[in-house]
Amino acid sequence: MRTFVAIADAGSLTAAARQLESSLPAVVRLLAALEAELGARLLQRTTRRIALTEAGRRYLERCRAVDTLLDEAEAEVRAEQTEPRGPLTLTAPVLFGTRHITSAVSAFVQRYPEVRLEFLLLDRVVNLVEEGIDVGVRIGELEDSSLIARPASSMRRLTVAAPSYLARRGSPTHPRDLLAHNCIVAPGRGPWLFQVEGETMPVAVQGNLRVNQAAVGASACAGGAGIGSFFAYQVAGELASGALKVLLEGYERPPRPIHIVYPQARLLPARTRIFIDFLLQHIQAEQGAWQALGARRRPAREKARP
Repeated sequence: MRTFVAIADAGSLTAAARQLESSLPAVVRLLAALEAELGARLLQRTTRRIALTEAGRRYLERCRAVDTLLDEAEAEVRAEQTEPRGPLTLTAPVLFGTRHITSAVSAFVQRYPEVRLEFLLLDRVVNLVEEGIDVGVRIGELEDSSLIARPASSMRRLTVAAPSYLARRGSPTHPRDLLAHNCIVAPGRGPWLFQVEGETMPVAVQGNLRVNQAAVGASACAGGAGIGSFFAYQVAGELASGALKVLLEGYERPPRPIHIVYPQARLLPARTRIFIDFLLQHIQAEQGAWQALGARRRPAREKARP
Protein backbone atom coordinates (compact mmCIF):
# COMPACT_ATOMS: atom_id res chain seq x y z
CA MET A 1 0.00 0.00 0.00
CA ARG A 2 2.80 2.44 0.85
CA THR A 3 4.55 1.53 -2.39
CA PHE A 4 1.36 2.30 -4.32
CA VAL A 5 1.01 5.68 -2.56
CA ALA A 6 4.65 6.48 -3.38
CA ILE A 7 4.09 5.65 -7.05
CA ALA A 8 0.99 7.84 -7.21
CA ASP A 9 2.78 10.74 -5.47
CA ALA A 10 6.02 10.46 -7.49
CA GLY A 11 4.26 10.07 -10.84
CA SER A 12 6.49 7.23 -12.04
CA LEU A 13 7.77 3.85 -10.98
CA THR A 14 11.39 4.95 -11.28
CA ALA A 15 10.88 8.03 -9.07
CA ALA A 16 8.98 5.93 -6.53
CA ALA A 17 11.85 3.42 -6.41
CA ARG A 18 14.32 6.24 -5.67
CA GLN A 19 12.03 7.66 -2.96
CA LEU A 20 11.61 4.26 -1.33
CA GLU A 21 15.34 3.49 -1.68
CA SER A 22 14.39 0.33 -3.53
CA SER A 23 15.00 -1.10 -6.98
CA LEU A 24 12.70 -0.58 -9.95
CA PRO A 25 12.03 -4.34 -10.41
CA ALA A 26 11.08 -4.61 -6.73
CA VAL A 27 8.59 -1.74 -7.04
CA VAL A 28 7.10 -3.28 -10.20
CA ARG A 29 6.71 -6.65 -8.44
CA LEU A 30 5.00 -5.07 -5.42
CA LEU A 31 2.55 -3.16 -7.59
CA ALA A 32 1.74 -6.25 -9.64
CA ALA A 33 1.20 -8.29 -6.47
CA LEU A 34 -1.12 -5.65 -5.02
CA GLU A 35 -3.20 -5.47 -8.20
CA ALA A 36 -3.38 -9.27 -8.34
CA GLU A 37 -4.51 -9.38 -4.70
CA LEU A 38 -7.23 -6.78 -5.34
CA GLY A 39 -8.23 -8.20 -8.71
CA ALA A 40 -8.25 -4.68 -10.20
CA ARG A 41 -5.89 -2.45 -12.17
CA LEU A 42 -4.88 0.60 -10.15
CA LEU A 43 -2.64 2.36 -12.67
CA GLN A 44 -2.70 2.84 -16.42
CA ARG A 45 0.92 2.61 -17.54
CA THR A 46 2.36 3.86 -20.83
CA THR A 47 5.94 4.32 -21.93
CA ARG A 48 5.84 7.99 -20.85
CA ARG A 49 3.54 8.27 -17.87
CA ILE A 50 1.24 6.54 -15.42
CA ALA A 51 -2.30 7.52 -14.49
CA LEU A 52 -4.67 6.35 -11.79
CA THR A 53 -7.68 4.33 -12.82
CA GLU A 54 -11.02 5.10 -11.18
CA ALA A 55 -10.48 2.13 -8.82
CA GLY A 56 -6.95 3.43 -8.21
CA ARG A 57 -8.22 6.89 -7.19
CA ARG A 58 -10.68 5.42 -4.67
CA TYR A 59 -8.09 3.02 -3.32
CA LEU A 60 -5.50 5.79 -2.98
CA GLU A 61 -7.81 7.79 -0.67
CA ARG A 62 -8.24 4.75 1.57
CA CYS A 63 -4.52 4.01 1.53
CA ARG A 64 -3.67 7.54 2.67
CA ALA A 65 -6.12 7.25 5.58
CA VAL A 66 -4.76 3.84 6.60
CA ASP A 67 -1.18 5.10 6.30
CA THR A 68 -1.98 7.99 8.64
CA LEU A 69 -3.51 5.62 11.19
CA LEU A 70 -0.48 3.34 11.01
CA ASP A 71 1.88 6.28 11.55
CA GLU A 72 -0.13 7.36 14.58
CA ALA A 73 -0.21 3.83 16.00
CA GLU A 74 3.54 3.39 15.53
CA ALA A 75 4.24 6.74 17.15
CA GLU A 76 2.04 5.83 20.11
CA VAL A 77 3.80 2.49 20.61
CA ARG A 78 7.22 4.15 20.42
CA ALA A 79 6.13 6.75 22.94
CA GLU A 80 4.92 4.02 25.31
CA GLN A 81 8.38 2.47 25.23
CA THR A 82 9.97 5.71 26.43
CA GLU A 83 7.32 7.65 28.36
CA PRO A 84 5.02 5.66 30.68
CA ARG A 85 1.35 5.96 29.83
CA GLY A 86 -1.75 3.79 29.82
CA PRO A 87 -3.30 1.24 32.24
CA LEU A 88 -1.32 -0.74 34.80
CA THR A 89 -2.62 -3.18 37.44
CA LEU A 90 -0.76 -4.14 40.62
CA THR A 91 -1.67 -6.64 43.33
CA ALA A 92 -0.16 -7.12 46.81
CA PRO A 93 -1.12 -8.68 50.16
CA VAL A 94 -3.56 -6.45 52.05
CA LEU A 95 -1.52 -5.44 55.08
CA PHE A 96 1.87 -5.38 53.35
CA GLY A 97 0.41 -3.37 50.50
CA THR A 98 -1.24 -0.93 52.88
CA ARG A 99 1.86 -0.36 54.99
CA HIS A 100 4.70 -0.65 52.51
CA ILE A 101 3.48 -0.35 48.91
CA THR A 102 0.88 2.43 49.03
CA SER A 103 3.51 5.15 49.33
CA ALA A 104 5.32 3.82 46.24
CA VAL A 105 2.07 3.74 44.26
CA SER A 106 1.27 7.31 45.30
CA ALA A 107 4.73 8.56 44.33
CA PHE A 108 4.66 6.73 40.98
CA VAL A 109 1.32 8.11 39.76
CA GLN A 110 2.40 11.62 40.71
CA ARG A 111 5.63 11.26 38.78
CA TYR A 112 3.92 9.67 35.76
CA PRO A 113 0.43 11.20 35.50
CA GLU A 114 -0.28 9.51 32.15
CA VAL A 115 -0.31 6.09 33.85
CA ARG A 116 -3.69 4.84 35.12
CA LEU A 117 -2.73 2.50 37.97
CA GLU A 118 -5.20 0.10 39.60
CA PHE A 119 -3.99 -1.19 42.98
CA LEU A 120 -5.63 -4.42 44.19
CA LEU A 121 -5.01 -5.57 47.77
CA LEU A 122 -5.74 -9.31 47.99
CA ASP A 123 -4.77 -11.95 50.55
CA ARG A 124 -4.78 -14.78 48.04
CA VAL A 125 -2.47 -16.04 45.32
CA VAL A 126 -3.66 -14.31 42.17
CA ASN A 127 -3.28 -15.83 38.71
CA LEU A 128 -1.82 -12.79 36.98
CA VAL A 129 -2.39 -14.07 33.45
CA GLU A 130 -6.00 -15.20 33.92
CA GLU A 131 -7.00 -12.07 35.85
CA GLY A 132 -5.19 -9.64 33.57
CA ILE A 133 -2.83 -8.24 36.22
CA ASP A 134 0.48 -6.75 35.17
CA VAL A 135 2.56 -6.88 38.37
CA GLY A 136 2.29 -8.68 41.70
CA VAL A 137 4.13 -8.60 45.02
CA ARG A 138 4.54 -12.05 46.59
CA ILE A 139 5.91 -13.01 50.01
CA GLY A 140 7.10 -16.60 50.37
CA GLU A 141 8.23 -19.33 48.04
CA LEU A 142 6.91 -19.10 44.49
CA GLU A 143 4.97 -21.95 42.95
CA ASP A 144 4.07 -20.53 39.52
CA SER A 145 7.13 -21.02 37.33
CA SER A 146 5.46 -19.35 34.34
CA LEU A 147 6.06 -15.93 35.92
CA ILE A 148 9.19 -13.82 35.82
CA ALA A 149 10.27 -13.10 39.40
CA ARG A 150 12.64 -10.38 40.56
CA PRO A 151 13.93 -10.76 44.14
CA ALA A 152 13.18 -7.62 46.13
CA SER A 153 13.90 -8.43 49.78
CA SER A 154 13.06 -10.96 52.48
CA MET A 155 10.78 -11.11 55.51
CA ARG A 156 11.06 -12.92 58.84
CA ARG A 157 8.17 -14.95 60.19
CA LEU A 158 8.02 -14.46 63.95
CA THR A 159 6.42 -16.40 66.78
CA VAL A 160 5.05 -13.84 69.24
CA ALA A 161 2.93 -13.47 72.36
CA ALA A 162 1.81 -10.74 74.73
CA PRO A 163 3.58 -10.34 78.11
CA SER A 164 0.19 -10.88 79.80
CA TYR A 165 -0.22 -14.29 78.12
CA LEU A 166 3.34 -15.32 78.98
CA ALA A 167 2.80 -14.28 82.60
CA ARG A 168 -0.18 -16.66 82.79
CA ARG A 169 1.07 -19.60 80.75
CA GLY A 170 4.85 -19.29 80.70
CA SER A 171 7.22 -18.93 77.72
CA PRO A 172 7.89 -21.83 75.34
CA THR A 173 11.59 -22.61 75.01
CA HIS A 174 11.31 -25.20 72.23
CA PRO A 175 8.87 -25.48 69.30
CA ARG A 176 7.35 -28.64 70.81
CA ASP A 177 6.25 -26.58 73.81
CA LEU A 178 3.68 -24.91 71.57
CA LEU A 179 1.59 -28.08 71.70
CA ALA A 180 0.76 -27.20 75.29
CA HIS A 181 -0.16 -23.60 74.48
CA ASN A 182 -3.18 -21.85 73.02
CA CYS A 183 -2.20 -20.67 69.53
CA ILE A 184 -3.99 -18.30 67.20
CA VAL A 185 -4.30 -20.15 63.91
CA ALA A 186 -5.21 -19.25 60.34
CA PRO A 187 -7.61 -21.46 58.34
CA GLY A 188 -5.79 -23.58 55.78
CA ARG A 189 -2.29 -22.60 56.81
CA GLY A 190 -1.20 -25.98 58.17
CA PRO A 191 1.47 -26.65 60.81
CA TRP A 192 3.92 -23.98 61.90
CA LEU A 193 7.44 -24.66 60.68
CA PHE A 194 10.66 -24.26 62.65
CA GLN A 195 14.29 -25.15 62.14
CA VAL A 196 15.75 -27.54 64.70
CA GLU A 197 19.32 -28.81 64.36
CA GLY A 198 19.33 -27.85 60.69
CA GLU A 199 16.09 -29.72 59.91
CA THR A 200 12.59 -28.38 59.32
CA MET A 201 10.27 -29.29 62.15
CA PRO A 202 6.47 -28.96 61.68
CA VAL A 203 4.36 -28.31 64.76
CA ALA A 204 0.60 -28.90 64.49
CA VAL A 205 -0.48 -26.10 66.82
CA GLN A 206 -4.02 -25.81 68.13
CA GLY A 207 -6.08 -23.07 69.73
CA ASN A 208 -9.55 -21.75 70.34
CA LEU A 209 -9.25 -18.75 67.99
CA ARG A 210 -9.05 -18.94 64.21
CA VAL A 211 -8.73 -15.78 62.09
CA ASN A 212 -8.35 -15.18 58.36
CA GLN A 213 -6.88 -11.67 58.63
CA ALA A 214 -3.42 -11.05 60.05
CA ALA A 215 -4.37 -7.68 61.53
CA VAL A 216 -7.17 -9.29 63.55
CA GLY A 217 -4.87 -12.07 64.73
CA ALA A 218 -2.14 -9.60 65.72
CA SER A 219 -4.61 -7.52 67.71
CA ALA A 220 -5.97 -10.59 69.51
CA CYS A 221 -2.45 -11.82 70.18
CA ALA A 222 -1.47 -8.46 71.67
CA GLY A 223 -4.56 -8.70 73.84
CA GLY A 224 -3.30 -11.92 75.39
CA ALA A 225 -5.50 -14.42 73.52
CA GLY A 226 -2.63 -16.76 72.65
CA ILE A 227 0.62 -17.25 70.76
CA GLY A 228 0.69 -16.16 67.13
CA SER A 229 2.87 -16.55 64.06
CA PHE A 230 3.15 -13.52 61.78
CA PHE A 231 5.37 -11.92 59.21
CA ALA A 232 7.42 -9.18 60.86
CA TYR A 233 5.60 -6.33 59.11
CA GLN A 234 2.23 -7.64 60.37
CA VAL A 235 3.17 -7.02 64.01
CA ALA A 236 5.48 -4.04 63.57
CA GLY A 237 3.45 -1.70 65.76
CA GLU A 238 2.91 -4.24 68.51
CA LEU A 239 6.61 -5.11 68.64
CA ALA A 240 7.64 -1.46 68.74
CA SER A 241 5.25 -0.70 71.62
CA GLY A 242 6.18 -3.80 73.59
CA ALA A 243 2.67 -5.25 73.30
CA LEU A 244 4.22 -8.40 71.79
CA LYS A 245 7.44 -10.26 72.44
CA VAL A 246 9.33 -12.48 70.00
CA LEU A 247 9.62 -16.14 71.01
CA LEU A 248 11.74 -19.07 69.82
CA GLU A 249 14.12 -16.87 67.84
CA GLY A 250 16.78 -19.54 67.76
CA TYR A 251 14.40 -21.85 65.88
CA GLU A 252 13.25 -19.48 63.15
CA ARG A 253 13.49 -20.67 59.58
CA PRO A 254 15.34 -18.45 57.09
CA PRO A 255 13.45 -15.27 56.12
CA ARG A 256 10.85 -15.70 53.36
CA PRO A 257 11.70 -14.06 50.02
CA ILE A 258 9.76 -11.12 48.66
CA HIS A 259 9.46 -11.08 44.87
CA ILE A 260 8.02 -8.75 42.27
CA VAL A 261 6.40 -11.02 39.70
CA TYR A 262 4.95 -10.41 36.25
CA PRO A 263 3.89 -12.53 33.26
CA GLN A 264 6.49 -13.36 30.67
CA ALA A 265 6.57 -10.92 27.77
CA ARG A 266 9.05 -10.37 24.97
CA LEU A 267 8.72 -6.59 25.26
CA LEU A 268 7.25 -4.90 28.32
CA PRO A 269 5.53 -1.53 27.92
CA ALA A 270 7.51 1.33 29.42
CA ARG A 271 4.91 1.80 32.16
CA THR A 272 5.39 -1.79 33.38
CA ARG A 273 9.15 -1.87 33.03
CA ILE A 274 9.68 1.48 34.77
CA PHE A 275 7.16 0.68 37.52
CA ILE A 276 8.87 -2.63 38.33
CA ASP A 277 12.22 -0.87 38.73
CA PHE A 278 10.56 1.90 40.77
CA LEU A 279 8.84 -0.59 43.09
CA LEU A 280 11.98 -2.68 43.49
CA GLN A 281 13.96 0.36 44.65
CA HIS A 282 11.15 1.34 47.04
CA ILE A 283 10.96 -2.10 48.68
CA GLN A 284 14.73 -2.31 49.06
CA ALA A 285 14.75 1.13 50.69
CA GLU A 286 12.03 0.00 53.12
CA GLN A 287 13.56 -3.34 54.05
CA GLY A 288 15.77 -1.94 56.82
CA ALA A 289 12.67 -1.06 58.83
CA TRP A 290 11.12 -4.52 58.87
CA GLN A 291 14.39 -6.45 59.05
CA ALA A 292 15.16 -4.62 62.30
CA LEU A 293 11.86 -5.68 63.88
CA GLY A 294 12.47 -7.99 66.81
CA ALA A 295 16.14 -8.13 65.80
CA ARG A 296 17.64 -11.46 66.71
CA ARG A 297 19.87 -11.70 69.71
CA ARG A 298 20.83 -15.24 68.65
CA PRO A 299 20.77 -17.04 71.96
CA ALA A 300 22.45 -20.40 72.06
CA ARG A 301 20.09 -23.06 70.72
CA GLU A 302 18.95 -25.88 72.90
CA LYS A 303 19.51 -29.33 71.57
CA ALA A 304 16.45 -31.06 70.26
CA ARG A 305 14.67 -32.96 72.95
CA PRO A 306 14.61 -36.73 72.55
